[in-house]
Amino acid sequence: MLTRSRLLPVVLAASALLLPALPASAAEPSAEPRQKVEAWTVPGSSAITITGHGFGHGNGMSQYGALGAAQQGLTWQQINEFYYPGTTWGAVRGKLRVLITADTGRDVQVAAERGLKVGRVGRSRTWRVPSNNARKWRLVAAGRDTAVQWTKGGSWRTWKKVSGEAEFSAADGRLTLVLPGARRDYRGTLQSVAPRLGGKRETVNKVGMEAYLRGVVPQEVPALWTPAAVSAQSVAARTYAAFERSHPNASHYDLCDTTQCQVYGGADVEHPSATAAIQATAGQGLYYDGRPAFTQFSASNGGFSSAGSMPYLVAQSDPYDGLVNPAYSTWTTTIDDTQVEKHWPDLGDLTGIEVVTRDGNGEWGGRVTNMAFVFTGGRATLSGDDARSYLGLYSDWFTFSVIPRQKGPARQ
Repeated sequence: MLTRSRLLPVVLAASALLLPALPASAAEPSAEPRQKVEAWTVPGSSAITITGHGFGHGNGMSQYGALGAAQQGLTWQQINEFYYPGTTWGAVRGKLRVLITADTGRDVQVAAERGLKVGRVGRSRTWRVPSNNARKWRLVAAGRDTAVQWTKGGSWRTWKKVSGEAEFSAADGRLTLVLPGARRDYRGTLQSVAPRLGGKRETVNKVGMEAYLRGVVPQEVPALWTPAAVSAQSVAARTYAAFERSHPNASHYDLCDTTQCQVYGGADVEHPSATAAIQATAGQGLYYDGRPAFTQFSASNGGFSSAGSMPYLVAQSDPYDGLVNPAYSTWTTTIDDTQVEKHWPDLGDLTGIEVVTRDGNGEWGGRVTNMAFVFTGGRATLSGDDARSYLGLYSDWFTFSVIPRQKGPARQ
């Protein structure tokens, strides 16, 4: 999910504000980063070393922290209660509508199989498709209605038109969706639906909550992790899905299947160990004020979680985060000054870096909230999260050091 650990670096050029150039201080970073601006000069060609903590936004549960806690003997209930303080336990059930983003065509194609049925979305009536040696069946828009078509490998032939939007189902509860260049199995039904105000039909998987989790949890954490950690992830994923269902992404689906929501791979990615961990928590979720909680999670919080948008997404020290993966807990990368300059090609040479404010939690004063790159021809101000995107960093909790590069050939 966008709120999750696997956020990919994205360059957001519009997020930087350009101001007149200001001189950068030559001082080393302040010992009191919340009281004074931290500043580094960049004298000509320089190597900029960035040291940071964590991987992801750091809100809610740390996935590696959950593993560390599980290996210390905490139960999945204790892990969830630690990362989402103030929430209460409650039942989470029902079905979800998941947008299948990989299906970019205008139809919904499935492999022919015994017991394949088609029905109207939202209605109980279904029709079993005939046994006619078809290789594939599809649903394609015919105005406001849906044409049900089949093929043996040549042209498509229409078998029936269904009033309104339609969906496929199967007797065994599992369908094979034919994607551009691939096939993927899904439980539940596969729908051909469009937004209420009209637009292109999209493929949506309507699936039960527990079956959905079997396609999510092994994508979010390794299935063979300590079971309590995988079960804690199951609770977080179940609750997050329920929250999204109560705040749907669109009129025709609740959430997507990518890192913008939660990564969902359908039945193909299921793993028996993950399924067992999900079953151990069956139907259990976290509530706040009578509603499913916004249970964000990320790979690593670096030892101190970040305050989120909800009262239970608190900033707190995490003694478990660095126990099993110190590579994410503390990391270092080095870039060249030209890697910064390429994002602002009209501002000239980079002459300085400033960190103006931090969130106050952890080493160096915590995560960067406001900073600037200073150039000979201007100044670019941006958030720590923007800097993370520009530079491809693991998180927005970082600090700098600058080393001028040697001019001319090195002495022998």
